[in-house]
Amino acid sequence: MTQIRPIESRDNSALAHIVQHSLKAYQLDIPGTAYFDPELSNLSQYYQSSPKRQYFVASTDNGDILGGNGIAEYDAKNRIAELQKLYLTENARGKHLSYKLLDAAINFAKHAGYKEVYLETHHNLKTAIHLYQEYGFSELGHPLNNGEHSAMDRFFVMAI
Repeated sequence: MTQIRPIESRDNSALAHIVQHSLKAYQLDIPGTAYFDPELSNLSQYYQSSPKRQYFVASTDNGDILGGNGIAEYDAKNRIAELQKLYLTENARGKHLSYKLLDAAINFAKHAGYKEVYLETHHNLKTAIHLYQEYGFSELGHPLNNGEHSAMDRFFVMAI
């Protein structure tokens, strides 16, 4: 059985490994991706530093970390959040955990007062793109602004 819960400091190293391992598997261990984000080694501190942020962790009953995703401010003036760092371990994929993580993130974004959720991804991440489209995100064709993840080339948004 799996559970979705807010991040804790004990999750940091496992999640950093999952993000970096996943990106490397798709040849995205390059500048301009989450692989080099400065907060990656301490995600709990980053997401717990603002009431407008949250990171959700999928874990087994015995505590194994399967992955996670986060919501953070993107454009506060226009009440746009960004979906960030949705990654799962290889053995956790294909079990609809991504949908459960998205449900938690989108629900949090609604309650935090956001009106839209934006995300950036890469054309190599075909399964992720399919997930976002199935979930109801619409492709923009361009970034909302000059984001920090300059290697990303697919951009999606969803009204909530």
